[in-house]
Amino acid sequence: MVRTFALAAAAVVALGTAGASANQELLRLQRDPNQWVMPTGNYANWRYSELNQINRDTVKNLRPSWQFSTGVLRGHEGGPLVIGDVMYVHTPFPNRVFALDLNNPGRALWRYEPSQDPSVIGVMCCDTVNRGPAYADGKIILSQADTTLVALDAKTGKELWKVRNGDPAKGETSTMAPMVFGDKVLVGISGGEYGVRGHVTAYNLRDGSQAWRAYSVGTDEDIKFDPQKTTHMGRPVGANSSISSWQGDQWKLGGGTTWGWFSYDPDLNLVYYGSGNPGTWNPTQRPGDNKWSMTIFARDANTGQARWVYQMTPHDEWDYDGVNEMILVDNLTVRGQRVAKALVHFDRNGFAYTINRENGQLLVAEKFDPAVNWASHVDMETGRPQVVREFSTRAGGEDKNVQNICPAALGTKDQQPAAFSPKTGMFYVPTNHVCMDYEPFRVSYTAGQPYVGATLSMYPPKGSDNLGNFIAWDAAAGKIVWSKPERFSVWSGALATAGDIVFYGTLEGHLKAVDKRDGKELFSYRTPSGIIGNVNTFSHRGKQYVAVLSGVGGWAGIGMAAGLTNDSEGLGAVGAYKSLSDYTQLGGVLTVFALPD
Repeated sequence: MVRTFALAAAAVVALGTAGASANQELLRLQRDPNQWVMPTGNYANWRYSELNQINRDTVKNLRPSWQFSTGVLRGHEGGPLVIGDVMYVHTPFPNRVFALDLNNPGRALWRYEPSQDPSVIGVMCCDTVNRGPAYADGKIILSQADTTLVALDAKTGKELWKVRNGDPAKGETSTMAPMVFGDKVLVGISGGEYGVRGHVTAYNLRDGSQAWRAYSVGTDEDIKFDPQKTTHMGRPVGANSSISSWQGDQWKLGGGTTWGWFSYDPDLNLVYYGSGNPGTWNPTQRPGDNKWSMTIFARDANTGQARWVYQMTPHDEWDYDGVNEMILVDNLTVRGQRVAKALVHFDRNGFAYTINRENGQLLVAEKFDPAVNWASHVDMETGRPQVVREFSTRAGGEDKNVQNICPAALGTKDQQPAAFSPKTGMFYVPTNHVCMDYEPFRVSYTAGQPYVGATLSMYPPKGSDNLGNFIAWDAAAGKIVWSKPERFSVWSGALATAGDIVFYGTLEGHLKAVDKRDGKELFSYRTPSGIIGNVNTFSHRGKQYVAVLSGVGGWAGIGMAAGLTNDSEGLGAVGAYKSLSDYTQLGGVLTVFALPD
């Protein structure tokens, strides 16, 4: 308990201290529990609220207060923002934005409906999802599917500036939520299944002009590495660390796309994020470690210069993208070592990492699902996972079907963000409990065409009939505290509150609240469609509300969203989730809950 309270106090101090490029408005607003001003809740990605009107004792009385239909029938990831008396709601393609009046719930003050070429849908990997807008300086910032980054006047919806961040003709698209740090908007790129070379780009908040761009793979100049100062596992990366880990010019199709979440430490002025899979899923076509795909980056927010990197899955053979969120906590005691500034990351590969975020030192790397079998453990000296040969998709050669690999390509957790509670010091994690068969094949590159090179099928682990669990995780000890099974993957983002409860949504469409202590279910309500959105909370006129978007889709629900029926379609997900249509249907609805008056 001493450690927990110290951690909470220190974290509040850290989040309230302005760094060299900190955005003062957002630093102030993120501390106001009445609002929800960032897609991730705060810069540390806690997804935690100090509100406690809805709590362990009262949550059983929670009821829908009002609803709003988005008019779009695809996967609704992300969640709404709340700034003052206005809620900002987004949709999947065509990426509409609605400004809703909380004084007159459901009334749209304005709506933004961008014009996009529908051909972009054909190059979106895993549904037409979008994870939401950002807010800063009176602007709503939206990254559209066609990679257009647009700034809207928060009061009127008028376009203030817009810029194109990529080229859909090459397979470059956008699904992520941008984030604002200081006077810059950061945004990544999607398209790892099309041979896209991933990058993160900073645009000036004032006018949309480009400030810097840093690639995931390429020359030291492209990836903004100083060979002697940028470190990996405490050692300088050395010159040409990326291109020397690829064969020939394969790095030019290297993947490492950046479609997940950002976090930010204003004291260190460092932005943290992860890169995705290397180009082509067939590992025999790209010998080497394929740096720096599957990597955590710590970059200077002003310049983009990389301080340190950590590659979680060198020479990926399973599509274990490393884009999941980085959660920042302070004063963590790990195996007797006090860590002033820690980073916790739940990776697709099934390992949960605790890292010193100042220097990239690896502290903990443990499995957060016992079914994980592709690697036995992570070597703490080198940081490399120790691959089990039986589950190596390269060891068998091309056209060999490697069976029973756990987790499946969609990972033990995909982009659905976890929550952290400073009251308990625990992390609450939505997970997948899915394994796969993986058969690589040779593929050639054509711009704008799939560059995958593997056929997959997915199913629950042997001896299981559930495809998901919701867990509590101790990041200092590297162990599961409790685990609550779910029929399907838990594909929604979690929310922890000071009311000693944690919210999440299910693919069948239930919004659930569980007790932080043991995972006991305290509340469940069935919304109109499956939930892959992120739960958040706010208060208005002294009353606490909980909001969530329902609308089944995403990778797990791609069969329903895109009308796919063959088991191997949807990059292998259709077969695993084919019974989902027995429990829910397509939809696009915001549901806002409150306690009765």
